[in-house]
Amino acid sequence: MASIDIRGLTIRFPVYGADHRSLKRQLTRAVGGALDRKRKSGPPLLTALNDVSLKLGPGDRLGLVGHNGAGKTTLLRAIAGAYAPDEGSIEVEGRVASLLDLMVGMDPFATGMENIRLRALLMGLSDKQIKDRAEEIAEFSALGPFLGMPVKTYSAGMIARLAFSIVTTADADILLMDEWIGVGDADFRHQAQLRLTKMVEGSKIFVFASHDFTMLKKMCNKFLGLKGGACIPLESEAELDDFVATA
Repeated sequence: MASIDIRGLTIRFPVYGADHRSLKRQLTRAVGGALDRKRKSGPPLLTALNDVSLKLGPGDRLGLVGHNGAGKTTLLRAIAGAYAPDEGSIEVEGRVASLLDLMVGMDPFATGMENIRLRALLMGLSDKQIKDRAEEIAEFSALGPFLGMPVKTYSAGMIARLAFSIVTTADADILLMDEWIGVGDADFRHQAQLRLTKMVEGSKIFVFASHDFTMLKKMCNKFLGLKGGACIPLESEAELDDFVATA
């Protein structure tokens, strides 16, 4: 059974060089003043998430809203297991697919086919699963003979197409996404949109951070506002609109 149970989650990052006034001003603007400069030793800590609690189950489609630096991506990465809590707990049940950074795990000196295997291994796929899916990934990428060439020879669009094709091949109970992804030319973008929509529909839990509020309303049935690392449950689209207007 898929579930996400977050209780009192707090995540902090050390900030080096924060004695510079310009950096201090930028950080306090970005996170609502959540910069702890009172530590007796070590650099000050930036509180990216502060006492966040959240519980999701099958059928939940959660939209995360907030300005840049509010904590949306940090929360997604924490659910994905990239960040450990400084306080509180995160319990995640089910297979997780993270569409947060398509380029993670890509080796520019390896060929496209070699990168399919490398990235799939990082995603937790078995040798048999990789073998079964490699041909489909290659076909969807539409890169043809380029898959035998080092990725460092690819254009940015080609790399994005390959990464997208690999990441979206995974079956997932829980899907995490930071903005809706559009890659490649018009034909590939159309196929990518269809593939993403199918992936969202097939997931049991979907957590989606975006500044596109029309897309959020279309894809989600729950909303959570983030401001200065703190969470604000939004019980309706009207509350979402009010939060966006005042955030």
